[in-house]
Amino acid sequence: MSGRWFGTGTALCALALVGASAVPASSSPPPSSSVPWHGLPLGAAGLTETRTTRTLQPGVTLTRIVRGADAPAMAWTVEVSIPGGAGSPDPDAPPTALKDEASAAELASGLRGKGFDARSEEVTAAATADYAGGTLGWRVRVGTFPTEAAATAERTRLRAAGYTGSAWYTGWDGNAGDRGPWRVDVLTVDPKKFRGGLKASYGPDLENRETTSALAAADGATAGVNAGFFVLDPKAGAPGDPAGVGVYGGRLLSEAVNGRPGLVVHDSARGTKVERFTWQGSVAADGTSLALDGVDRVPGLIRNCGGTADDTPTARPLHDTTCTDPDELVAFTPEFGKETPKGEGAEAVLDRSGRVVEVRSPRGGALPAGARSVQATGAYTARLTALAKVGQRLAVRSGLKDGEGRAFAPSRTTSVLNGGPELVRDGRRHITPATDGMVQPGNPSFYYGWVHKRNPRTLAGTDAAGRTVLVTADGRSTGSLGLSIDESAAVARSLGLRDAMNLDGGGSTTMVVDGRVINDPSDAAGERPVGDALLVLPEKR
Repeated sequence: MSGRWFGTGTALCALALVGASAVPASSSPPPSSSVPWHGLPLGAAGLTETRTTRTLQPGVTLTRIVRGADAPAMAWTVEVSIPGGAGSPDPDAPPTALKDEASAAELASGLRGKGFDARSEEVTAAATADYAGGTLGWRVRVGTFPTEAAATAERTRLRAAGYTGSAWYTGWDGNAGDRGPWRVDVLTVDPKKFRGGLKASYGPDLENRETTSALAAADGATAGVNAGFFVLDPKAGAPGDPAGVGVYGGRLLSEAVNGRPGLVVHDSARGTKVERFTWQGSVAADGTSLALDGVDRVPGLIRNCGGTADDTPTARPLHDTTCTDPDELVAFTPEFGKETPKGEGAEAVLDRSGRVVEVRSPRGGALPAGARSVQATGAYTARLTALAKVGQRLAVRSGLKDGEGRAFAPSRTTSVLNGGPELVRDGRRHITPATDGMVQPGNPSFYYGWVHKRNPRTLAGTDAAGRTVLVTADGRSTGSLGLSIDESAAVARSLGLRDAMNLDGGGSTTMVVDGRVINDPSDAAGERPVGDALLVLPEKR
């Protein structure tokens, strides 16, 4: 147990299980436990599992679950691959590793001819609520090794022969019979006892990234987790900008990836829910109205797609893809950053009352205090210039609709964070990778790396008692294997969640408690700066 886990002045309760079947039916959790008294549905039956719970403040508990801590080491191998995302700086970009059966067999045969212990293996995926599953493809692997060093040496030899591959721990594959270990941290906020605050934070501005610990420190938070997906690559927009719906303090500062889920939370921690959103916006004057394409993002770049019909290559959600559109109209708020994006086109600068004080071309630059703006590119440039005359008042409107098509009106204490896929609905497994853009035609390797394999994960949802539950699972190490998306849904259900969704994971997964990072982020550099975080604030005085 990490020394970062134990604090002072908190109630601690250690629980030990050896598989769910070993727990008598009459057993019940002690009063401080915030999760049901049974083992996580991970790996083989009969694994040792410990749970340690402490109270952080009234209504807030933290439980660490360690399953399979005594698991023997598993084998390493080398997975032959083509690096994913040419030139992509995203360390979570899955490699291209799957081929059709004939191509994989041919590659494995060629490798064996050059002295490598190569094999091809079929990869199959379970069905989900919107995806049939079945065979994803065939992977090619070389050797079986007792240590990472041995696998890395073979990878070096493979590269010298002209092939690309990566050393891979087989515990990250997601096999059901693995023995672990897993390490999961669970924050539970009970609105019946909670007198603090629950809020999302993006930091000083939207366009820059901050660590979860820095965001927590700035608000004096008791605890927090990383939250939604965000732009990482400057070629995909403004780094730090939410890549999906973002409502902070009741203000809509990032449009939805249309149709994807968002986590809705309120300051009181009451009424937390998972909701699917669509978005619309407009700018109007003197009876003329133009449709907006976005809010607070670089025009022409739509991260995770899910925008308008003229976006390329699709208007549907497509995860970790940046769609493009040369003709856009994007509104900016003071929260975006010190300057709006620069480039060709035009920009109408509006004062606090919505009156045009300047129309500038090219677009971009600093805004006066409290000012907003609307930027136009391509065909929209002339339209905005004709509409936005100095002194003219422009009405800029932007709003969300829920999954039933009803207008969503957040209060000043409402936050909405983006994510996906959905994991649990009404207490049942309900995984939606196809709807949310993780099933990518022609690219099964993305599903294989992002959904099928085990990774660090951050999950969120609500249980039958109305409690908000935030979960992080470490991964990409031999000390904690991580979770596949299917395992994430199983864990959420086992923790009693009635509705749950996936938030940003991988190297972003972080949980902060009392000013310290208590999990082990997987990036080699340590804690990753992210776009936003969900924070649990102390009792209000």
